[in-house]
Amino acid sequence: MKAQIHETSLWLSETQPDVLKNQLNQILEDVNFNCLGFIENHFKPEGYTALWLLSESHLALHTFPEEGKSYIQLSCCNKEKYLLCLQQFSKII
Repeated sequence: MKAQIHETSLWLSETQPDVLKNQLNQILEDVNFNCLGFIENHFKPEGYTALWLLSESHLALHTFPEEGKSYIQLSCCNKEKYLLCLQQFSKII
């Protein structure tokens, strides 16, 4: 297997942690990613960061509610799953 990483990052207009977490969990499940771990942090007074550790690499989420936007970043070594995930992301942009 050749070492190769496919990456993308996107800005979203949704900033609600529960909504984003549910949407991203569903996308990872639909694409059949292997989630090895999950960690999240709610900042005071606002803001949220979450990280899904995947056997295929990782997905990160950072919200900026004061600016009305959120940032997601996907790194993936499986091109097929990466392309499927991009299709799913287009539904939440």
